[in-house]
Amino acid sequence: MLKLIVFTIFLGAAMQSCQQKSEKDEALAPVKDVFADYYEERLALFPLEATMNGDNRYNDKMSDDLTKAGKLKAETFFKKYQSELAKYNREKLTEEERTSWDLLQWECNISLEGLKFPTELMPLNQIFSTHLMIGQMASGGSLQPFKTVKDYENWLKRVDGFVVWCDTAMVNMKKGMKEGYVLPKPLIKKMIPQLADMDQGPTTAHLFYSPAKNFPKDFSADDKARFEKEYAAMVEEKIIPTFKKLHNFVEKEYLPAGRSTNGFDALPNGKALYDYYIKYFTTTEMTAEQIHQVGLDEVARISGEMEKVKAQVGYKGDLKSFFNVVREDKKLMPFAKPEEVIVHFNKIHETMKPNLQKLFELTPKTKFEVRRTEAFREASAAAEYNPGLADGSRPGVFYVPVPNAKKYNVVSDESLFLHEAIPGHHYQISLQQENKTLPEFRKNLWYSAYGEGWALYSESLGKELGLYTDPYQYFGMLSGEMHRAIRLVVDTGLHSKGWTREQAIQYSLDHEAESEESITAEIERYMAGAGQALSYKIGQLKIRELRAKAEKELASKFDIRDFHKLVLESGCVPLRLLEDKTNAWITSKK
Repeated sequence: MLKLIVFTIFLGAAMQSCQQKSEKDEALAPVKDVFADYYEERLALFPLEATMNGDNRYNDKMSDDLTKAGKLKAETFFKKYQSELAKYNREKLTEEERTSWDLLQWECNISLEGLKFPTELMPLNQIFSTHLMIGQMASGGSLQPFKTVKDYENWLKRVDGFVVWCDTAMVNMKKGMKEGYVLPKPLIKKMIPQLADMDQGPTTAHLFYSPAKNFPKDFSADDKARFEKEYAAMVEEKIIPTFKKLHNFVEKEYLPAGRSTNGFDALPNGKALYDYYIKYFTTTEMTAEQIHQVGLDEVARISGEMEKVKAQVGYKGDLKSFFNVVREDKKLMPFAKPEEVIVHFNKIHETMKPNLQKLFELTPKTKFEVRRTEAFREASAAAEYNPGLADGSRPGVFYVPVPNAKKYNVVSDESLFLHEAIPGHHYQISLQQENKTLPEFRKNLWYSAYGEGWALYSESLGKELGLYTDPYQYFGMLSGEMHRAIRLVVDTGLHSKGWTREQAIQYSLDHEAESEESITAEIERYMAGAGQALSYKIGQLKIRELRAKAEKELASKFDIRDFHKLVLESGCVPLRLLEDKTNAWITSKK
């Protein structure tokens, strides 16, 4: 009898608990509200990201990513949304909601993991750095809009925040010097001329004065006069003095304290930091050793393909000497003026246009332009893509650095256009932003393994798009793929195997046709941004693997337009989610 009473009490308690849980589930707001709240709160926390996304509400603010208070706010934010997600039964969500749930969980987890490391102690470098991004915005032709009086006022306030950011950066760098958290000397040397370009007049020729020379037509004479005065004062009293301080500090104090080592594994707890960057940029659990071996295997495979092209063009020497021929062939340097390079890329676009519909049913509406990289950062910049906006207010821009038009080599230009522009970054990012079925936070997500993997995969589509009819351009595509395979070897070599800068440069020179100047800039890029360079090849190999699987298992049912739609329609996702989605698609097609 006692057992029966106990069981009855237990059963009653269990039923009451289930009823309470059921009522709790019913009381929950739709999970889409969590996604929407996350995005709104994130924009306020990361105002530069908001501007990049085309949300102008925070254009007068700077992100607080260098202070303890700023990092604590970020930690609190991500933990809050971990807790919010935990309230929902994932299995009861729709398929698309589950994908969004998984993505937001990944975002919170990987961000919290990264916040454990004191990366704010190395806030500046020569390529991935806020001071360079702000310089681009200051030009008036980039992410920051300068269309209204409010826009011009916003920028003046944001510059105030940037001045504070620079002061905080110097404080952090001094702390980093004491703790051994500093950049390698070669990278510091590259920063010095960048800072020197900004620490002097004349005022009206300064980059930060540029918007005051390009007012919208509807500005009144009074507004123009006011902003000419205020922007001149901003340059003379804030920007030039700030960059003078930065320049002097970096050259006189930071450079002597710079590291003679090259990799992140030389930093305190650097091995764990590099392992984190591998996970962050590849969205996989691969180890540095595994990635290094994949790189070695790919370098060997691509070298064999290069040998075939060398034989096709009738060159009798070895592959390494053929690299020198390609580097120095004047026929591959046909330009005298930078504008000719831009015209050249637009011609590539025109050539491939008729074939795009054969491969893509899904295409973006966002406009697209090719522009020359701004002079202040051209010497250290690589070709790159800046996203447009779905509302048409900003086109996607493919930036091409042309520091010396007469030495500009065209050998990789067709593959470069496919990667950075169409159907690479421009298609992928624009379609993601234009997709009205995605929660807002997903429209601007970026996973390098997916985004750069897609762009590198796009390079392999050249023949299907009517390009690579010239064997040198096909060699250029192989060179581009080799370049990304080499990255797997040298990035892991630098950051996990004790490779020197010189060793990494020599390995690249031995296996690709890039100039030593270009290779040096690339190696120094990997030294500054550990792990990012791994994402390209790891992502490309996964997309290739999935396409090959689909072609084999679906046979005559395989449609390349459907496959490309499948890969692109949901925007950026970690590679595991892309694989799961592709496997489900293959099963449904069968």
